[in-house]
Formats: sequence, structure tokens, C-alpha cells
Amino acid sequence: MAQAFQRHPSSSLFATDGKPHPLQDTLMVVTLVLGALSFITAQFHHLHLISSWAGLVGIITGAYGQFISETTRERTFLIVGLGASAIGFFLGMAHGGLFGGVFD
Repeated sequence: MAQAFQRHPSSSLFATDGKPHPLQDTLMVVTLVLGALSFITAQFHHLHLISSWAGLVGIITGAYGQFISETTRERTFLIVGLGASAIGFFLGMAHGGLFGGVFD
């Protein structure tokens, strides 16, 4: 007998609990933006100050966001932002660091 398949909203990877999480969503977006900024600017040697500082702040906001996150969607995007922030931070540190060239 054919039965209608009903999808449960909680079975999706990006399912939410139906409640608003403004702080967690803000931290998720900030981490993603800082991760993208850090990763992109790390590709240029002379932008190491931006990549290292954006990466450091992205790592901190992402770690705190992971600590207070409540849904899988938040955790997934926080991990993506954390990874990009960490790569940008480490490349920025390799190219000159947080204060490289500022203090001689």
C-alpha cells in the first residue's frame, strides 16, 4: 500500500527549533564574514595585519558562538567560519604577524 511520505523538519541538517536566536545568528554571521575577510586577505602578503587581526577576532567570536549555539545550522556555519578564520590567521602570522611592520 502506498503511503504519503512526510518529511520531519527536525531531520534536516539545517533544521532549527523554530525559535529565534538573534545572538547566535549574529555571532554566526560575524564569524563567517571575518573568516571570509581573513582568508581572502591572507592571499596577499602585504595585507597580513588585516588577515591576522580578522582571523583572531573570528576565532574568538566563533569559539564563543560554538559555546552558546543551539542548532545544527548555527554549529555548521560557525565551523566553516572558524576554519576560514584560522587559516587566514595562521597565514597572516606567517606573513608578518599582528604587529609586523608597525613597530620597528
